[in-house]
Amino acid sequence: MITFQNCVRWKQCTLATVTATNDATEDLKAAIDLLWTPQAAPRRGPKPGLTLAAIAKAGIEIADADGLAAVTMQRVAETLGVTKMALYRYVQRKTELVALMTDTGLGAPPPLDPAHDWRTKLVAWAHSIFDRFIRHPWAQEAATGVRAIGPNEIAWLEQALTALDGTALNGSEKLDVAATLSGHARAIAQQAGSAYPEHGMESAFAMALRAHEDQFPALMASLASAATDGGQDQALEFGLARILDGVELLINSRDAASRSMSGPSGRSTSTGGTSSASRS
Repeated sequence: MITFQNCVRWKQCTLATVTATNDATEDLKAAIDLLWTPQAAPRRGPKPGLTLAAIAKAGIEIADADGLAAVTMQRVAETLGVTKMALYRYVQRKTELVALMTDTGLGAPPPLDPAHDWRTKLVAWAHSIFDRFIRHPWAQEAATGVRAIGPNEIAWLEQALTALDGTALNGSEKLDVAATLSGHARAIAQQAGSAYPEHGMESAFAMALRAHEDQFPALMASLASAATDGGQDQALEFGLARILDGVELLINSRDAASRSMSGPSGRSTSTGGTSSASRS
């Protein structure tokens, strides 16, 4: 949503990640093939009675209700009304099943309004990631570490980078912006989906600090202020605004430097008053 955590660093996200590297495990290769190759009917056995979409839907329903640990091949098969052996004709490993569930659950990113500027687009993009993780909390666990990444998840990254087209950021910085925004949205979704969202944590703090307020005056003052000013549950918006403030400052400073170098006429200037082109 969106997560892109299969790369240790974003700069290592290349086409090789999608097509599997030479040292990838067989499980990873199989999951990538499942996500990126159109479904074909099994060569043996009776006429297919299942689809990958139906299998993913069954797994997602189980995970939404009981968590990712509750998803097993046996339980998915029972939900679909088939035997586990029948399910294996379509999905041979749980890693494949989870990869299919993750890419299906996150889905394709909603379209962004092309009339909006880059900042407005990225705010909408981050909110959509947040909403997907709230809808499917188990996806945060599934979308971690080295794993198969599917076309929907890649589309989220593509959308964020496209929103930054025309800015003064280089490719590495664009990837970092997307990583920072998605990481923030993911962290707040994890907190919001817990048993103790932000307003609940304040109550937990109050209980823990009872009779110990004098030891933590700054915390007590902040909690009191938040309660008075209505500042609870604003971490997502506050963080997005501060992240994008910094990105906007960087872009604007580079744009200003570029205009200064170009001069009033739009041509490059130098301290000698004459460009190298005019001296040649």
